[in-house]
Amino acid sequence: MQSKATTVPEYIDSLPADRKKAIVAIRKAILKNLPKGFEEVMSYGMIGYVVPHKLYPAGYHCDPKLPLPFISVASQKNYISFYHMGLYEGELLDWFREEWKEVSTKKLDMGKCCVRFKKPEDVPVDLLGELVSKVTPKQWIAHYESQVKK
Repeated sequence: MQSKATTVPEYIDSLPADRKKAIVAIRKAILKNLPKGFEEVMSYGMIGYVVPHKLYPAGYHCDPKLPLPFISVASQKNYISFYHMGLYEGELLDWFREEWKEVSTKKLDMGKCCVRFKKPEDVPVDLLGELVSKVTPKQWIAHYESQVKK
């Protein structure tokens, strides 16, 4: 379900208590660890972390008026979702899968770049914080351009 909130605090305030606690913890870990240059926005009804136009004027190829997306966090109907565009493939995905085994006894519920958490208490906040620290805006732009221009 897509939120109609226009600000991150409005989005958080709209959440049920258990989800709010988890989303606030994820957000805190992201803001603490995210490399300088990314910006927090509301995008697609979710909390998003993007490369702003001032760093990447071309924007998102699907809609150049939008900044380049990187991470999103949302409270969905049946789970909390954490989207990290860098998890589509490669070393970062391999690293994340290995680290997951170290911090969780739960089966990894993951789509292409979306990790789903059915219970708020199952969110490995420290692991997500470490994950977001691993890619700078410059690295993300270079990777993005290498994939879009294929």
